[in-house]
Amino acid sequence: MVIDDIPASLGFRMPAEWHKHARTIMAWPVVEAEWPGPLEEILEAYSDAVKKIAMFEPVTMIARGDLMDQVHDYCGSAVEIMKFINDDSWTRDNGPTFVINNKGEIAGINWIFNAWGGKYPCENDNRVAPAVLKHYNIPRFDAPIVMEGGSIHVDGEGTLLTTEECLLNINRNPHLTREKIEDRVKKYLNIQKIVWLKEGLYGDDTDGHIDNVACFAKPGVIITQVCSDPNAPDYQRSQNNLEILRSTTDAKGRTFEIIEIEQPNPVVYDGLHLTLSYLNFYFVNGGIILPVFGGENSTKDVAAIEKLKEVFPDRKIVAINGLPLTRGGGNIHCLTQQMPEGIPARL
Repeated sequence: MVIDDIPASLGFRMPAEWHKHARTIMAWPVVEAEWPGPLEEILEAYSDAVKKIAMFEPVTMIARGDLMDQVHDYCGSAVEIMKFINDDSWTRDNGPTFVINNKGEIAGINWIFNAWGGKYPCENDNRVAPAVLKHYNIPRFDAPIVMEGGSIHVDGEGTLLTTEECLLNINRNPHLTREKIEDRVKKYLNIQKIVWLKEGLYGDDTDGHIDNVACFAKPGVIITQVCSDPNAPDYQRSQNNLEILRSTTDAKGRTFEIIEIEQPNPVVYDGLHLTLSYLNFYFVNGGIILPVFGGENSTKDVAAIEKLKEVFPDRKIVAINGLPLTRGGGNIHCLTQQMPEGIPARL
C-alpha cells in the first residue's frame, strides 16, 4: 500500500540504528556486479558475516531463483530467502528506510535509487524497496528524491548526519537546491537538524557516504574516523569534518562528544585503492558486527575493537573479514538494512 502523504505529518520518524530490530535484510551477490577478486572469497566472507548477524537476529536474504541453492550451501538455515532479481548487494542503499510511530507501527520509505549517480545498472535494485515492503505487507511512502541509506545516519532524536559531497552531488538531484533537499529529507525522516560534513573518504565510489566517516553511538555522541598522516589524502578531509563536529550542536542543542578511531592503513588490491573504514560496522540486537582488515592493519584492528568495547560495554563486538567485502566498494553496513521491531502501520 502506498501512502499519499508525508511521514512526519503522520507522526513517523526514522529510528536510530540501535532501536531493536525485527530482522536484517541483505541481498546475495551476483556475478554481474563484477566484484574485484575471486567470487569464492567474496562469498565466503559474505556468508560468514551473514551467519554472525544471524546469531543475534533473523536475516532475510534477497536472492535470484537460480542462486537459491548457492545461498543454502553457503548460509544453511541462517537465512530466510526472499526470491527476487537483484543487480547488486547493497541493501543499505537500495532497500527501504524504515520509519516508526509512537504506536509501535512501522512503514517504509522508497527512495529513488540511481546507483550512486548512474555508475552501474540499477533497474532491478530500484525495485528492491517496494518488493521488500510488499513482501512484509508494510505500507510505503514514495519519496521524490534520489537517496541512499548509506548517505545518512540519525540519532533517533531529530538529528541527521550526512555529507555535502554526496547529497549535494549533481549526479543525484541536479534539479533541487540544498534547501529543497534539506526540506524533503526533514519531512520524510522527521528530522529537525541536519549536520553537514564536507566530504567522505578519498576514493569512495559512493561519492562520500557518511557511513564510512561518522556515526552516532547514542544521542549527543559521535564516532568519527580520523587520519593522522598529514601526507594522506584523507588527512585534511578528516580535519575539516572534525572542525564542523566540534563547532555544531544537535537538534536538542547538545554539544557533541566526539570519539575518534584511527583510519586503517591504505590497501591496494589489483590496482584498486580500497576504501577501508571501521565505521562501516553494523548494529545488531545486543552486538556490533565490525569489519577488520588484517595484515598491516592488525594492530589498528585490535585498537578499533578495544575502542568499540569501551563505547558499547553492553554489546558484543564480533569481527568479520572486511577486506574481501571492501573490494566491492563498501562493507557490512552497506550490505545490510535493519527492519525495526513493530507492526505494519494501519493507515
